[in-house]
Amino acid sequence: MPGSDSLSAPGTAARSGPAPSGGSGATGSPGAAPRGQRRRAVLALMCICAIVIQSLVAAINLAIAAISASGLKPSSTEMLWIVDAYVIVFASLLIPAGALGDRCGRKGVLLTGVGVFGVGALISALATDVPVLIAGRGLAGAGAALAMPASLSLLVHATPAERRPSAIASWSASVALGGIVGNAGGAVVLQTLPWQGLFWCYVPASALLLVVVALLAPRPPRGTAALDLVGTLLLVSGLVLLLFGIIEGPERGWDSPVVLVALAATAALLTVFIRYELRAAHPLLDPRLLKLPAVRAGSLGVAAAFFGMFALFFVNAQFLQYVKGYSPLRAGFAIVPMAVGMGIVTQASVGWARRFGSRAVVGTGLLLLVAGLLLLSTATGETSYPVYTTYLMLLGLGSGLTMPPLSAGLLAALPGPRAGMGSGLNAAARELGAALGIACVGTVLSAQFTDRLPGALAGHDHSASQALRAAAAGGDRLHTAALDSFTRAVAVGYQVTAAVLFVLSLLVLFWHPAGASTGVRGEAVGPEGHGGRDSPGG
Repeated sequence: MPGSDSLSAPGTAARSGPAPSGGSGATGSPGAAPRGQRRRAVLALMCICAIVIQSLVAAINLAIAAISASGLKPSSTEMLWIVDAYVIVFASLLIPAGALGDRCGRKGVLLTGVGVFGVGALISALATDVPVLIAGRGLAGAGAALAMPASLSLLVHATPAERRPSAIASWSASVALGGIVGNAGGAVVLQTLPWQGLFWCYVPASALLLVVVALLAPRPPRGTAALDLVGTLLLVSGLVLLLFGIIEGPERGWDSPVVLVALAATAALLTVFIRYELRAAHPLLDPRLLKLPAVRAGSLGVAAAFFGMFALFFVNAQFLQYVKGYSPLRAGFAIVPMAVGMGIVTQASVGWARRFGSRAVVGTGLLLLVAGLLLLSTATGETSYPVYTTYLMLLGLGSGLTMPPLSAGLLAALPGPRAGMGSGLNAAARELGAALGIACVGTVLSAQFTDRLPGALAGHDHSASQALRAAAAGGDRLHTAALDSFTRAVAVGYQVTAAVLFVLSLLVLFWHPAGASTGVRGEAVGPEGHGGRDSPGG
């Protein structure tokens, strides 16, 4: 891995003596201003890393129509794998990647992750068939898993204790904002370039991030985390098989032996994982953390919020392009009002949680997410954009109210040595929620659309784009019928997503302790996925 950690390197946290660069030194010292400037630069850089990595989760949704119409000719199931491969690998490897960062050096792991992310984007851009594109997406997801926890750990290391709640809130908001940036940025690219251009853009962006991170990021001391290879294998295998069963179910049939074996193997592997982790001397993820109500509520709540948000991202671009007739540019920027709603409340939500109670704020946010999805299920080709925007802003408000208090409360509920493992659980829950949201709404959309297709198009595994193009070639009447089928399928997809989110919300509120703390304790958060005794401040 690039670089090695040095105990005397700038940015190293010490229990006594001079404050680290970007750390919590005395404001009156001669070097206070430069240290403050460096701290702000590191904060901005780590937030940019989070935005770039998370943006690729959403940007691909705008390319669905172009990829479906390309020479690759993916089926609806293959298209779902193209979209979800990045997120599946990302979610599965987040926790072990955090432990790897603690063991091998967080700056080096961040640089490696950004590099692997860029190589995955390059392979995706050069792909000439579906398997290569899926492989490139998966490799980029592995790089994202390495980079994301390291970025948070470096941010916390460079931030004074009293500023950490605000810094973590900014980083969390950047993760959510990445979805909006992915939609808007992808829109600009896809308006003028073929779908490969979307991935080409991430190649120089990764190279630039490599240079800036190498120059600016601090280099904390390494920890002594043990790498739990058995636990990693069990967890990754279980999650991948779970997504395989969900995605392949509609095409192969839910009673297919392959699907049933995948789902049964998921249950078996995750059960073995839990039993193994309970006995492990250095567990990858200690299941006993879930005995804490704030940890249960926080991880499930974050997963639920991302479940709803990324189900929206998967469906929204297709709806606006196919049903409303928007160009990629217009479809991408149509979702920007969500960022407005999110921005209005994100920074204030933790303070409101302290004042009015975390359960009330989180509950309001989750209900706004459910309401926004149900309202979107009523949208048709005749729905005006101002009305559609109102629905999107409700989702933005809900997201901004929900995620910061849940994440902060989860971290505050844990003792310092376990804070890193808690942040790893929080991050994995976030990405797993996104992966499941895409898989579930994509599965419902595909099944419903196929079942509702007019007779002339029935019986084929069309992607939506291919089916609608075939319908257009068959005349206006057939095309109108196919569009109506797609609109109805979208409505059912949103309704199912809202129903699942509502059930999850009830569990979150039931588990959420009435007096849960929403502040992040002063200790530094270790790498996502591990909180070792050698974590700064641990």
